[in-house]
Amino acid sequence: MARILLADDDASLLDVLTLAFEEAGHATQTARDGATALALIRKERPEAAVCDVNMPGLDGFSLCRRLREQGDLVPLILLTSRDSEIDETLGLDLGADDYIAKPFSMRVLLARVSSLLRREAARQKAEAAPAPIASGPLELSPERLDVLFHGRPIVATVTEFRLLEALVRRPGVVLSRARLLALVRGDDTVVIDRIVDTYVRRLRRKLEQVEPGFDRIETVVGAGYRFRGYGG
Repeated sequence: MARILLADDDASLLDVLTLAFEEAGHATQTARDGATALALIRKERPEAAVCDVNMPGLDGFSLCRRLREQGDLVPLILLTSRDSEIDETLGLDLGADDYIAKPFSMRVLLARVSSLLRREAARQKAEAAPAPIASGPLELSPERLDVLFHGRPIVATVTEFRLLEALVRRPGVVLSRARLLALVRGDDTVVIDRIVDTYVRRLRRKLEQVEPGFDRIETVVGAGYRFRGYGG
């Protein structure tokens, strides 16, 4: 369920929109003019807004312009009774995400709002994704479990990736096999800690295929392993 702001000076259409969106499982707020819509967007932070262009006081174009000038990226669909290519271009140039001319299919409007919500969720997820971890030519992407070394992809299993990540995140720190297993597995499962040696051998072999003589993963006899970061 998403919170949707509906803004239109046509009370009957606003009632129809409210019913349709609530039947689709959304929570709605309504406004009869642009100024009220702008205030509600700022205060209530809806997840999307559907606004008529021809509203009194502050029209849909001006509302869109103010939001975008202030850096507000709330997904916004403009509705208009003027089926004009010029109007559509203006609305999109101002930063509207979509534009629908009246009369319109309610099913189409709901589908376009759902598409915007999915796109916004994906954008927020991407922004919240862990930043890549870099050490010299080695780059790890925790969100995608990708390893790049000297710009070349390294195929690593999930366990190998987590092991390499644990080491690279702590350059110079000696990590025991038991500690590495705890960081990699994230549970208390009892396994032979010497399995870490196998994972390290595999990682070294894969990295050596790109950089012969790779020696950044060091064995500390009797203690465990550490990563010697580039530049250190």
